[in-house]
Amino acid sequence: MTKNDQLGLLLVTMEPPASLEEEFADWYDTEHVPERARIPGFMNALRFVCVSGWPRFVAVYDLQALEVLDSPGYRAVSGDLFSPWSKRVLGRVRGQYRAAAVQIFPGQAVTSRFVSMTLMRYRGITAEQEEGFVRDVQQSVAGLKQDHVLALRIFRFDNGGSLDHLVMIEWSVGANMLEAVSPPSAFAKHLDLSNVYVQYWTRGHLPGVYH
Repeated sequence: MTKNDQLGLLLVTMEPPASLEEEFADWYDTEHVPERARIPGFMNALRFVCVSGWPRFVAVYDLQALEVLDSPGYRAVSGDLFSPWSKRVLGRVRGQYRAAAVQIFPGQAVTSRFVSMTLMRYRGITAEQEEGFVRDVQQSVAGLKQDHVLALRIFRFDNGGSLDHLVMIEWSVGANMLEAVSPPSAFAKHLDLSNVYVQYWTRGHLPGVYH
């Protein structure tokens, strides 16, 4: 698979203090997510709430290519050009993790309309180990009830010279019905996050946010 055959992903986790939670929801739902949904190359913009694990909130953006994050459209609303509201909120949240990743399996899948999602993060798996890791994750998921599994996607994020690998399993059932997902034994020591998320909007569907 060539670089151009792989979709990108922007994934961001964070959690506001209790005193900021209402404003945080207003900011995310009415400014931040819709703003990014309008950027050329962003295929969708979705946010989820954690029902098992921490941090509580994650935003997921499928990208036509990772290079979209270097585009004029994205640069115009990020970094030093964040809105004043964005700077206020982002300066007070905890648990921030931002992964600009490439989809290494299957390569071209976008986020589906799932009921719940398991997100796992593995740290320190080398490029040489990656093929074996992907194969072992596929085998682990193949052992689950397949009528409950909508999709498996695996991403690679170069996190300052060390690799993070993100595994996303999308389910057709709620969190209370999920099967336990065991990490591949050969890579279990690399697992440092395993959360379950469901879709979350305080105001229901927002026009323009989905495909």
